[in-house]
Amino acid sequence: SWGIFAALWLVPDLSMLGYLAGPRIGAYTYNAAHTTIVPALIAVVAIFSGWHLGISLAMIWANHIGVDRLLGYGLKTVRGFKFTHLN
Repeated sequence: SWGIFAALWLVPDLSMLGYLAGPRIGAYTYNAAHTTIVPALIAVVAIFSGWHLGISLAMIWANHIGVDRLLGYGLKTVRGFKFTHLN
């Protein structure tokens, strides 16, 4: 359903909670959730194993990352949340 899609689409942003432990931990947790490597690996495993839910999850996650980049939200540096690899 669209409600589940919307909820899952926002899950990677929970990684911002790492900033409660400081900018270095926050940058690491945010970047781990906003790098395409993990969703790509999930997609490959899902395709070869026939795990249809995994394909959907990987596509939602990759879409989230792509939209973030489109809106100018890049990977964070340890200097703080406002400093990204895009600026």
